[in-house]
Amino acid sequence: MPSSFQEMWAELLPVGRHAGSGGYRRFAWTGADAECRAWFREQAQARGLAVETDRNGNQWAWLGDPAAGDAVVTGSHLDSVPDGGAFDGPLGVVSAFAALDELAARGARPSRPVAVVNFGDEEGARFGVACAGSRLTAGQLTPERAAALRDADGVTLAQAMERAGDDPEAIGPDDERLARVGVFVELHVEQGRYLADTGSPVGVASAIWPHGRWRFDFRGEANHAGTTRMQDRRDPMLAYAATALAARERAAAAGARATFGKLLVEPNGVNAVPSLVRAWLDARAADEDALAGLLSGIEEAAREHAAREGVEVGLERESFTPVVDFAPALRDELVRLLAARRAYEVPVLPTGAGHDAGILAAKVPTAMLFVRNPTGVSHSPAEHAREDDCVAGVEALADVLEGLACR
Repeated sequence: MPSSFQEMWAELLPVGRHAGSGGYRRFAWTGADAECRAWFREQAQARGLAVETDRNGNQWAWLGDPAAGDAVVTGSHLDSVPDGGAFDGPLGVVSAFAALDELAARGARPSRPVAVVNFGDEEGARFGVACAGSRLTAGQLTPERAAALRDADGVTLAQAMERAGDDPEAIGPDDERLARVGVFVELHVEQGRYLADTGSPVGVASAIWPHGRWRFDFRGEANHAGTTRMQDRRDPMLAYAATALAARERAAAAGARATFGKLLVEPNGVNAVPSLVRAWLDARAADEDALAGLLSGIEEAAREHAAREGVEVGLERESFTPVVDFAPALRDELVRLLAARRAYEVPVLPTGAGHDAGILAAKVPTAMLFVRNPTGVSHSPAEHAREDDCVAGVEALADVLEGLACR
């Protein structure tokens, strides 16, 4: 007997949860990731679905013959950011299985193949590139670069895959698999307050802001904290700190987003002037021109402050996703399907967060459903969605699957 939404949620909840922070540490190709993948297989097998793992480590559970093509695919991811919340990603996977159960309860029979997918390494928490599984599949990340990515301990992605029992030699574009997909619909907890302010439990995505990650290397001179006069220092931390403040000012002025959320400091001693501050910037804006202008301003500030402190600065783009406008016809169809069955208004809203649906949009028609987040908090243990809203999300996803796959 398949588990209900509540039972599935309870089973998945303890996996990868840190006792101290209460947040999740489900990083790619780790023990917690393996537990999540085992849970996915169990849920698929309980429903009689055919389970497979593709060449890039993404899991697929099929209802119907994949070779028939024109499949309706749903799902999300099960990995997390460091000390992330329970809902970002897993809500989409759990809801996908629950929506299939709802279709069965309605007596709806799909006339097209339907699949649930768990994309690997969506957050990029371990190896630094977000949506690695879907990027590899869509040809937006080369196998050579992916295999060479390293975590904080120097382990490459290829080594991590091999240790987990997967073949890193097989990774790469998977056009044959994508050719089977007719549409992809991803359900996700909203990472913001739009729905909370409108009163609707579920909304439909219109677009994803362009966004990317850039690495700044500020290089100075290590020295003694107690004996080196302030005027004699070449301190990269000062240049970084001034750049971080400048990034905030420029992003606020542009209505954009700029976040320095990760640092590496060498030699990382309390009583030592650093020789290196490596800082990762996450930047996002409503359009690509605005994002380019934001980054140009931050780079200019970094070079100005580096020169003032007598340090060098280098800049490298690690990932970039252009603006994604979800397929208008599919988006409008989702709104129509929900409006026909649900009593609430169905808002259409953009998002500044990246998703696997945004990566696949370059290859197949994609759409997204958002479930209300009462506080808007995400990438935090405080991330939350009420159970009645989660159930509303399952019902909405079932409406969509029925409308698209059971014609």
